[in-house]
Amino acid sequence: MDERRLVRISKYLARHLRHDPQRIGITLDAHGWVPVDELLRAAAEHGFPITAAELWEVVEGNDKRRYAIEGGRIRASQGHSVPVDLDLPEVEPPEVLYHGTVTRFVEAIKKEGLRPMSRHHVHLSPDRETAARVGARRGVPVVLVVAAGKMHADGHVFRRSANEVWLVDIVPPGYLLIPS
Repeated sequence: MDERRLVRISKYLARHLRHDPQRIGITLDAHGWVPVDELLRAAAEHGFPITAAELWEVVEGNDKRRYAIEGGRIRASQGHSVPVDLDLPEVEPPEVLYHGTVTRFVEAIKKEGLRPMSRHHVHLSPDRETAARVGARRGVPVVLVVAAGKMHADGHVFRRSANEVWLVDIVPPGYLLIPS
C-alpha cells in the first residue's frame, strides 16, 4: 500500500483515538476502546474512508505499535489527552530509562523536570536509540537519562504500554541526567 496514505491514516487515528474522538462522533469507553466498525463508519461519514485492510496494515505494520485491536475494538496504546484509564498494571522499571527532547526545552526541564503537558503521563523509552528518534521529530535530539530505578524505590509508579513505552506521572529534576 501507499506509504503516504498509511501515514495519513495513522495520524487520523492518533487525532481521533487520542485527542478528539467527538470530532467524528465516536465515543471511547473508559479504557480508550471503540468498536472498529464504529470507527470505520464515522471516518467514512466524515470524508476520510478507511478500509479494514488499511486499518489492519496501520495497526500491524507500525513498528511503534501505536494502536491495538482486540475483540473487534481498537484503541491508541498511549498518549491520550482525553480522559481514559488504560488499565495498565504497575510495573517495576529498569534502573535507567530515557527521554528524547530538543535543546529548546532543556532549560525548563532542568528547573521543572519532565511533565506530561497535555497528556496523562510522561513517556519514557527503554533505550537511547528510541529516545533519540522521539526527540528527532522536533529537531536535533537531546537524550535525557532517567534514574527510573531510584524513582520507583522512592515511590513513583511506573506503567508500561503495549508498545513498550514507559509511563510515569512526572519526573522531578533530581532524577534526570542531562547532557551538557
